[in-house]
Amino acid sequence: MTSRPQAARTRKPPSERRAEILHTAARIALDEGLERITLRRVADELGVRPGLIGHYFPAADDLVSEAFAHAAAQERDALLPPGAHEADRSPTARLAGFLVRLTGADCLDLSRLWLNARHLSRFKPGLRATVREQESLTRTALTGLMEEGVRRGEFRTDDPLGAALHILVTVDGLGAYANDDIDGDSNDEGESEDLNHPALQDLALTVAEHRLDLTPGLLRAAAF
Repeated sequence: MTSRPQAARTRKPPSERRAEILHTAARIALDEGLERITLRRVADELGVRPGLIGHYFPAADDLVSEAFAHAAAQERDALLPPGAHEADRSPTARLAGFLVRLTGADCLDLSRLWLNARHLSRFKPGLRATVREQESLTRTALTGLMEEGVRRGEFRTDDPLGAALHILVTVDGLGAYANDDIDGDSNDEGESEDLNHPALQDLALTVAEHRLDLTPGLLRAAAF
């Protein structure tokens, strides 16, 4: 009886392996939550030994923080691409797309991830610093879009940062309900039905239109 030959292992460059680990951990975070990220879980997903993950991330908390940063950055780049990549789209269209997608069902996992990260950051200083950094990057990107819209004469505000903050706080407020099963049956108080109210569905758009002196309904129309 002959033994089965062992498959040859491929040694990946450190940068490629590290990126693979972060990508896997970020996917786990989006699908199941940051608490589910462990060295063993990521190792199992990749079919490697936990010691390999520990070589790149000796502390599990470091992996959690970087996985959140990786997921947040990827989603931000997709939702709010740098202006150089959006030269053919107006600031109005870009803002509309950002808000409609961010507050829609497709980004529910992202809203849950932010809610999850902010809660855990109370107990994890490293994650808390990462959350603040990602908040700052998103705030800077949105403020830049506000300023571009003002320069082009599409937005009217003398406080682009204030407008960006108002919009983001509204989005975060809506995200606080990300764990509610709004597609399920309503309870006795009708909470699910309340969360499906059109006023909430367009709240971020309405706030943005008010802060930027836009015609009501313009952003919803510009998103399509």
